[in-house]
Amino acid sequence: MSELAEWIERRNRVLVMGILNVTPDSFHDGGLYASKEVAIDRALRMVDEGADIIDVGGESSRPGARPLSKAEELDRVLPVVEGIARRSLVPVSIDTTKAGVAREALAAGAVMINDISAMRFDEAMARAASEAGAFVTLMHMQGEPATMQQNPTYDDVVEDVCAFLAERVKVAVEAGISIDRILIDPGIGFGKRLEHNLALLKGLARLSSLGRPIVCGLSRKSFLGTILDLPSEERLEGTIAANAVAIANGADVIRVHDPKEGRRTADVAVRLRRNGT
Repeated sequence: MSELAEWIERRNRVLVMGILNVTPDSFHDGGLYASKEVAIDRALRMVDEGADIIDVGGESSRPGARPLSKAEELDRVLPVVEGIARRSLVPVSIDTTKAGVAREALAAGAVMINDISAMRFDEAMARAASEAGAFVTLMHMQGEPATMQQNPTYDDVVEDVCAFLAERVKVAVEAGISIDRILIDPGIGFGKRLEHNLALLKGLARLSSLGRPIVCGLSRKSFLGTILDLPSEERLEGTIAANAVAIANGADVIRVHDPKEGRRTADVAVRLRRNGT
């Protein structure tokens, strides 16, 4: 955790967050890592490929996905979090909106909560993060996963997302979460049309004004499929291009299914920033 805290303070390197969905129904990798052993092996391979953080998720957030109980979600994620923590020093993030899941995952070795609701769906989440001294990623989402893509609308998507995240950062700090442990995510693909996603990627510098590290999850998402007219398994090149633009515009963490390509993209793209060296 100390190394992650140091990076948060200095932000001298773009981090790669490896996606590990232990679900049967996630849009790209659902069902691939359903067993504990396979999931842990995948996490360790991702670390070898350049992942700085492993983000473990047990509940799909794709439109129409079936909600899980706390018990179902814990049954999926807890053995995997414990196994990774035992076998690697890599920071583990728990991708959940449930405070009860977050608490147990943090006790099992996770150090970060990745909450797509920005701690709105469970009012106990902020306290869970504060008490554990955890890092938190606060993401923007219009609506909820089941309905978020039905009719997303904004006055100005960049300003609207920025205002939302500023308010959620304020809520987190007031709940006792240290400002230096808060990251923000514009929520690409979560309640947004193609034009919204592209505007956010172009306008990431506006989010930088909030002073918190920016996480971007673009990996193989449907907006890339819309541009390329390709299924998720053929969107790697589109992901690389989008991540390079995001990093050049200010992203500090990229969340990816493919850490090797993500690491190489990050190491080149960060040099294209105006202040890159």
